[in-house]
Amino acid sequence: MTFDLFVDTSRKGISMALLETGAADPRYFESIDEAARGETASAMLDALLEKAGAALDQVTRVMVTLGPGSFSGLRTGVAFCEGLSFSGKRKLYGVSTLQALACFADAPENAAVENAAVVIRARKDYWYLRLADSESFIETAQVVEALKANPVKTVVVDEAALADESLTATFKEIGAATVLDKGQPLSAWAKLFDSVTPSLMLEANYIQPSYFEKLH
Repeated sequence: MTFDLFVDTSRKGISMALLETGAADPRYFESIDEAARGETASAMLDALLEKAGAALDQVTRVMVTLGPGSFSGLRTGVAFCEGLSFSGKRKLYGVSTLQALACFADAPENAAVENAAVVIRARKDYWYLRLADSESFIETAQVVEALKANPVKTVVVDEAALADESLTATFKEIGAATVLDKGQPLSAWAKLFDSVTPSLMLEANYIQPSYFEKLH
C-alpha cells in the first residue's frame, strides 16, 4: 500500500491530501485549513496518515504547488515538501498552481473538456490567467479580451472571479462553464505526475502583486 501526497500552500492556508496508489478502488483522504500556517503542516500530515492507517514511508510521491502566490505561503509548502523528500525515499514534483487548478476542468464530477482556462484574483482589477498553457498576470480588460479570442469552454475560477461582473458577463457571452476552485479533490492533479519531471530542488513563483508597477 503506497500513497501520493498533494500539498498546496499557494492559496488560503494549507490544503493537503493522500491518494492511495495501485488499488482497484483507491482511497482518498483530504484536509483543508484556510487558517493554517506553516507550523501546522506536520500535524496535518500526521493526522492524514493516521486517518489512512499509513506511515510516512508509504508515501512515495509528493506534489506541491509552486505558485503564483505569496512568499510566506509558498516558502512553507516548498520547504516542507523538500524536507519530506530529502531522504530520497520519495520523489518530489513541483507544479504551477494554475496548471494544477486547470485539472479541475475535467475532474471526474465534471464533463471532460478541452480548451480550459483558469482565472483567479491577484489583486484588485488584476488576475492570474492560464490559457493555452501560457500564464500571465493581467488586468480585467485583458482577461476579457483573451477569453473572447480563444475557444474557451470551461473556466476554473475563484470566488473573486465569480463576483466580478465583467468576467461573469464574458463567461456567459462565450458560453463557458465555470468550475469553482474550492471543493474540488486534489487527486485530480495526479495526472500531472506523467508530465512533470521530479526534482529535489524547486523554485517557487513568488509573484507579489502589491509590488507590481504597470509600465506605460
